[in-house]
Amino acid sequence: MGISKDEQKVLAATTAVDTLIAEEKIFSGMKIGLGTGSTAMPAVKRLSERIADGTLKDVKAVVTSFQTQLACEEYGIPVYTLNDKAIEGHLDLAIDGADEIDQKNNLIKGGGAAHLREKIVEYNAGFLAIVADGSKDVDTLGTKFPLPVEIIADARVPVIKALEKLGATCTVREGVKKAGPVITDNGNMIVDCVWKSPVDPAEMEDKIDAITGVVECGFFTKNKPVAFIAKEDGSVVRR
Repeated sequence: MGISKDEQKVLAATTAVDTLIAEEKIFSGMKIGLGTGSTAMPAVKRLSERIADGTLKDVKAVVTSFQTQLACEEYGIPVYTLNDKAIEGHLDLAIDGADEIDQKNNLIKGGGAAHLREKIVEYNAGFLAIVADGSKDVDTLGTKFPLPVEIIADARVPVIKALEKLGATCTVREGVKKAGPVITDNGNMIVDCVWKSPVDPAEMEDKIDAITGVVECGFFTKNKPVAFIAKEDGSVVRR
């Protein structure tokens, strides 16, 4: 019997942080983007441990959600924005999880409804590292895990019609332990999209983002990452 998904997430995150430190891609004085979700949080924790043990100093973080900000506050990692003079709109590296990653390292992100801020951070990073458990490693995107699309609420009907013209089956994401739809950290709604057949994620990212009323979609194709994918047998594949 292999290791659990939760153990895979910790293994992938720890391996990624330690490897990137050894390769000097994570270094003292750097500007780092920190992602959101159940695999990103172990990476944030491991980063804090390497700060605490003196390996890293003066690390400046830009976070992608309230969840990550709270984690940084707990671990004592100073948080900035991309607009701060200390950051000047660009990061050395970002590290995050993924909901799906295909063989070309295209991603679907946004299961935690944070993909807008994640994309802002990760498309402004010089290097992107993705950590994932083995279940997230797939052959194609768009047919199993729903693609999140953050939309302006007043544009819900026309946006859904436009997405349906692109072949998607659309569902407004409902809250858990909350009546009504999920509202993002930015005050918008999420529409989840599934296709019957695989789509070209790069082409579809551009087409969806061009729809009036769409804020951002969860395809990530324009900053190809290095991926650390932990497997059930306890190995970590780097791709």
